[in-house]
Amino acid sequence: MTKKLFGFPLVALFLTACVTINIYFPAAAAEEAARTIVRDVLQGTQTEQSAPPGVDEKQSSRAAASRLMVAFGMLLESMVPKAHAAQADIEINTPAIRAIRQSMQRRQSQLAPFYRSGAIGFDNRGSVTLRDMNAVSLAQRNQLKKLVDDDNADRSRLYREIANANGHPEWEGDVRKTFARVWAEEAPRDYWFQSADGAWQKR
Repeated sequence: MTKKLFGFPLVALFLTACVTINIYFPAAAAEEAARTIVRDVLQGTQTEQSAPPGVDEKQSSRAAASRLMVAFGMLLESMVPKAHAAQADIEINTPAIRAIRQSMQRRQSQLAPFYRSGAIGFDNRGSVTLRDMNAVSLAQRNQLKKLVDDDNADRSRLYREIANANGHPEWEGDVRKTFARVWAEEAPRDYWFQSADGAWQKR
């Protein structure tokens, strides 16, 4: 009986360790990976987006806060035991992920006018949403719907592939949440994005 009682704490400790390793998600590394991909996808659509110093102090403070959070996250990760830290890097250079990135990048030049008109925007689920069809001519609506459907299909594949490429399919939801925030933070000027509370804002 004593041996059985003695064994229970050990089993509990073992199970706790296993659960901790399974649910660990390297948030800072994931954010850096997401920012790399988002900037790559959006490149070429921001040629006229630069603003004079001081024009958008809110955006600057938001970016500074983001950098601070990344630095804090990296500090926390440096304190994680080796068993966890071995998973701290996020793999985003597989053939499947590269193909999805290229597909999304090619589509951006077609989507950009609709983003700027306010017809579509980045929602808070990491997808693109049709937000104002009145800003689109009747002749363009079917084209826009197809572009949005194709882009969202790529986004879903991207989040899933990143989770799978890192050996943690259960991370897909966390990957999506990370990208949702980064799409909003990296949105070019005049693009619309949805905040966490569901409100729409124009960059």
